[in-house]
Amino acid sequence: MLLLSVVLMAAVTWAVLHAIYASLPPLTWTGVPALLFVAAVEAWLGWDLRARIGGKEGTRPAAPLFVARAVVLAKATAQTAAFLGGIAVGFMVYLAGMTGAPTPQADLIDSSLFFGACLIVMAAALYLEQGCKIPPGDGTDDDVPPPPRESPFGH
Repeated sequence: MLLLSVVLMAAVTWAVLHAIYASLPPLTWTGVPALLFVAAVEAWLGWDLRARIGGKEGTRPAAPLFVARAVVLAKATAQTAAFLGGIAVGFMVYLAGMTGAPTPQADLIDSSLFFGACLIVMAAALYLEQGCKIPPGDGTDDDVPPPPRESPFGH
């Protein structure tokens, strides 16, 4: 799903750039540190939750609602990074043939760095999502059947 998002956004961006690139201001590199900060926070959160869910010595158990929110955050961040990465790929494909001029060359470098940062964010988000899984052999007995459900009719 993430790869499909990257490809679709790249195609849309490439098509739009054919019409408006000349009127755009030069790209900046300032999004890269912000994305790397997000990746660092999500990677730390994934490491922390993995330890807490696994019952590592000296950690408090993770609240189930907090873990659920972390999973939602990871999924949303990965999808957003895929969309932004697709935009960066669209720029990279569009600018690949224009490296003779200084502005397109600088934009190609900036969009390449931005794409790399998006990949790092996607990796951190996937790591966070994996960190939220319950490890096998957590002490629950899966052989015990669940309790019988009550009839909706009260019988």
